[in-house]
Amino acid sequence: MARLPDGERPPADGALPAAALAGLGSRPFGVYVHVPYCASICGYCDFNTYIPGEGASPAGYVEAVAAELALARRTLGDATPPAETVFVGGGTPTLLPAADLARLLDAIREHVGLAPGAEITTEANPESVDPAALATLREAGFTRLSLGMQSAVPHVLDVLERRHTPGRAIAAAHEARAAGFEHVSVDLIYGTPGERAQDWDRTLDAALEAEPDHVSAYALIVEPGTRLAARVRRGELPEPDDDVLAERYEVAAQRLGAAGLDWYEMANWARDRSGQCRHNLGYWRGGDWWGAGPGAHSHVGGVRWWNALHPNRWTAALSEGRSPAAGRETPGEDAARLEHVMLAVRLAEGLDLDRLPARAREAARQASEDGLIEPGPLTDGRAVLTLRGRLLADHVTLALAE
Repeated sequence: MARLPDGERPPADGALPAAALAGLGSRPFGVYVHVPYCASICGYCDFNTYIPGEGASPAGYVEAVAAELALARRTLGDATPPAETVFVGGGTPTLLPAADLARLLDAIREHVGLAPGAEITTEANPESVDPAALATLREAGFTRLSLGMQSAVPHVLDVLERRHTPGRAIAAAHEARAAGFEHVSVDLIYGTPGERAQDWDRTLDAALEAEPDHVSAYALIVEPGTRLAARVRRGELPEPDDDVLAERYEVAAQRLGAAGLDWYEMANWARDRSGQCRHNLGYWRGGDWWGAGPGAHSHVGGVRWWNALHPNRWTAALSEGRSPAAGRETPGEDAARLEHVMLAVRLAEGLDLDRLPARAREAARQASEDGLIEPGPLTDGRAVLTLRGRLLADHVTLALAE
């Protein structure tokens, strides 16, 4: 079940401090749009999602997003930079008609603008797209498709409560290429209760058969409040095993690397630099973004805020001319440093130690001696995790951020 963090109450008009706006345009700027609707809610999912007709309706959703984007323009002012990246996530964005997603993109063009060569991504479930819809999305300007494959093994998909058949993700990836998508990504989950080593191998085989230029692989987390958590609590399913999760990650790193996909972030591999997700890199590098939609999070100049979770509350605020933000915060120096270290150390480009106190370099030297940080980049003042370091990233983060 999605929950909002604590924070201060934002102003009704969504106004930001002048200091937050001062550097606007000097950092990467993106737009995230959250589509909170799904045909069904997967048992492991705690995202902010709703089934249409069960207290929430997508009717008027595109118009409400357009209203929030108009608010973004008023809030950010004439210095609003055109979006270098757009990411439409969910939920299942492609549960909406492709024509509605095209209208979302038109609203971004109208109120924010798109930079030349902008990366424009939509997530999709394999069963929620077909060649005609993909052709419409590509014609509208979407350049990147992120497919929620998760697994290629029927009994694993059953535990996750995924609705697509094992081969559908492969077919959808090839259909996206045929429609002209420049970049196709597949998302995988490992460590599902009952998943065997051979099941993970089979999933990686299928992912590579889809010929993506990007793969994301995430360890299953049993989130409180989900149906999966209830099944684990009742003893119907075992908790994911940490040693098994580490083994799955090592296999993924080896298999994907051998196939020409290099890691650029701990859970993400790309065939080359152009295949990397620029939108997510904006998050990890501390860029700015406006998040539109129920529960969406935003960040500009060190200030972060988040929208009301329920679509009806979000829509009501916008229809009344108010910001739909439910809370916001400006992290202090210590919290900001910890977050910077946590995100930067996850990247293959590494963490710039010159931005940290001198003690961080000593901690990095010790971590290198322990086999957690590559020795080569360290001589240039960058901390880059080894494979073992990636498995112990939280430990390294705490050591470097002290």
